[in-house]
Amino acid sequence: MRLSVPHLPVLTVVFTAITLISSFAPAPAVAQPVSAGPYDIVVTDQASDRIIVLDPDDADWTSGAEKWAWRPTAAEGFGDLTDNWGLPDEAKLRHHDGRRYLLTTDSYGLAAVVPYPSGRGSYWAADVGRADNAHSIELLPGGNVAVTASTGGWVRVYTASQGRRSAAYAQLPLAGAHGAVWDPATRLLWTLGDHELVGLRIGGTRADPTISRAIAHPLPTDWGHDLQLVPHRPDRLWVTTGTRVYQVDKATGTFHSDYAGAETIDVAGVKSVTTNPATGQVITTRSEPGNPCSWCTSTVRLHRPTDSRTLPGGQIYKARWWVDYAG
Repeated sequence: MRLSVPHLPVLTVVFTAITLISSFAPAPAVAQPVSAGPYDIVVTDQASDRIIVLDPDDADWTSGAEKWAWRPTAAEGFGDLTDNWGLPDEAKLRHHDGRRYLLTTDSYGLAAVVPYPSGRGSYWAADVGRADNAHSIELLPGGNVAVTASTGGWVRVYTASQGRRSAAYAQLPLAGAHGAVWDPATRLLWTLGDHELVGLRIGGTRADPTISRAIAHPLPTDWGHDLQLVPHRPDRLWVTTGTRVYQVDKATGTFHSDYAGAETIDVAGVKSVTTNPATGQVITTRSEPGNPCSWCTSTVRLHRPTDSRTLPGGQIYKARWWVDYAG
């Protein structure tokens, strides 16, 4: 039996076909936490040279709030890298192949992906250069690891999938490279430098990766610092600079300062910013006058609702919600 099809204009047919295809296309992937929370807070404390996980519900961080802590030691398999630790400056939680990992960097050159909560051994670790000031790290799909270095001015993708001490990497220059975050919505590694936000496409193979610039947005103010996903807004990223805190539209490069909570979040000197995906509460750190470490603070600030937590004697560089996003 033959079906009779009306003679529609060509453009109408094409539009109808596209509409039908789009309606059945899968929605873009977005970053989703593996666990539903509640979430703790992790800090990079340069006073004790430790990564510390703390209870946000405990208003008194003088005692009892510490839930986990880590530093590299020879006993845990880091005997060849302990000299590359002393100024921890990044901590993230990622989920990969059914396991959770601490991702950390240190200004003295250590970059590591460490099983959590055991803290023993490493999925991957390397000395990425003491003089280069490693600043952030990300676990990529397929198991390789991206690292940024501000003084070195580079973004690297290490072949971590090839072995726990694999030292091979692909490199791309980026002045003042600070932040790095994998974005499943765009399938790009977003990186933040002194003057621009750059989305990088990772190609090649796991054993021989390549890096290329896919999109770049100039910063409205200089000295880009922290870069994070905005939960529930897959179109945006958090971006901090020397003087401002923005949410940026990834596609258009529009830097927004009218987001909820901006009246207390959007200030100068913010070193880190993250959102709790369960509650929407934001935490930030900013350099604190009088702290022995001029770029550190002893206080983590909470926004929406406003609150704070203070680690006595702390020299906290970054604080993040301890959320296990899939890597």
